[in-house]
Amino acid sequence: MPGEPVEVEALVDGRLVVWSVEQSRHLFNTGFYGKPLGNPKPKEDFDEPLILDAVEGVYLQDKELIIVRAGGRKLGRRQLVKIARGQLDGFDSKYQVYKDLRDKDFVVTPGMKYGCDFAVYEHGPGIDHAPYIVQVMQRGDQMSAAEIVKAGRLASTVRKTFIVALPSEEGVEYLEFKWWKA
Repeated sequence: MPGEPVEVEALVDGRLVVWSVEQSRHLFNTGFYGKPLGNPKPKEDFDEPLILDAVEGVYLQDKELIIVRAGGRKLGRRQLVKIARGQLDGFDSKYQVYKDLRDKDFVVTPGMKYGCDFAVYEHGPGIDHAPYIVQVMQRGDQMSAAEIVKAGRLASTVRKTFIVALPSEEGVEYLEFKWWKA
């Protein structure tokens, strides 16, 4: 299996499915990619298909770890990105941040349950807790005082560091918010 790209099927809603349980386990266990369908706390020997989101799918396709098919035909990067852009607002910025973090050997998962774009682990789910939650923003975007307080309260409550990621042509800058009691 290592070295061979995993077969993935593109769904209409922009998600990707790995139907083979063996290939699903391989992707999950080698990088914590995706989520086993209906299994919120998977162990390494789960028996469900793996669901990948669009950001993960493009990244894995770029790394030549998956082959994406839709209706039996192979999708190239341009086609997959077009689907991803149609399904996810700000896809290009989110992908740039995801890629930057993954290339720095972090494990990056969707951060929806924390109300942000990504949860970021140093080792992986089930091994450690995600120490960071990341919100992707653009230079010039404004964050109100109330939004900063809300982000701080959430991050403190779940014991995570809140980070704003600012992608640009030069790379990604990260702003870390630290909270302290007076």
